[in-house]
Amino acid sequence: MKSDISTLLIDTELTTKILVQFIQNEVHKVGFRKVVMGLSGGIDSAVVAYLAAQALGPENVHVIMMPYKTSNPDSLGDAKKVIEDLQLPSKVIEITPMIDAYFNHFKDEGYDMLRKGNKMARERMTILYDHSSLWNALVIGTSNKTELLLGYGTIYGDMASALNPIGDIYKNQMYQLARYLQIPKSIIEKAPSADLWEGQTDEQELGFTYDEVDCFLYYKYDCRYSDVELLDYFNQDFIAKVTKKVQLNHYKRKAPIIAKISHRSVGHDFLYPRDWNS
Repeated sequence: MKSDISTLLIDTELTTKILVQFIQNEVHKVGFRKVVMGLSGGIDSAVVAYLAAQALGPENVHVIMMPYKTSNPDSLGDAKKVIEDLQLPSKVIEITPMIDAYFNHFKDEGYDMLRKGNKMARERMTILYDHSSLWNALVIGTSNKTELLLGYGTIYGDMASALNPIGDIYKNQMYQLARYLQIPKSIIEKAPSADLWEGQTDEQELGFTYDEVDCFLYYKYDCRYSDVELLDYFNQDFIAKVTKKVQLNHYKRKAPIIAKISHRSVGHDFLYPRDWNS
């Protein structure tokens, strides 16, 4: 029996209203008026840009494009389409000098592409946080629910942010929102890629399609199907592989664990909402 992708259909108009209101509320109630974000030319950051522009006004959504020398030129072109369509304030910061200067220290030791990709993601986030201070703007996140559950992202890199409007939206649903928001067709139609090295695609690296894994994640974690029930839709190896990935990467979704010594410890008993001071 095949899983049914139609179970992931959302009311795109209502979802957009909720997310726009979320951005507006969460930015304003902690005393900010602007956000800053990385714009990669991919579907996730494009959707967030469109939502943020609706919520805060385009002039309050600062975007930075941060290509590396091996980045696909089409990515920068697609990002510029979003900027032109929304009339967003923007800048380009090339990260090649910083990344290459660092890895030149390891010429004799060698390094793999995953390590380099993680360094690139963290370099981009340091740039965003530096500009958040410069522009008095919150860093808005662009990691979707599929990525967060699978741990398909870099901790303190692309997974870092002050707020994330799409963290409860599966990748399949991101496409639904993208079509509703009328983001450029070239972004919707290209293969999803973190663009960390030449020719890299998300689905090739993961070893399965987003539609397949989105259905699994929805059935297992939203609907709470047992592994026995999941066997009606997925084979045992796939169930085990994805479940292990979700479990092993759980630490990425949590704040750093603190050893409890006192009677009121941060993260244990000292618990206040994010807008405690408002």
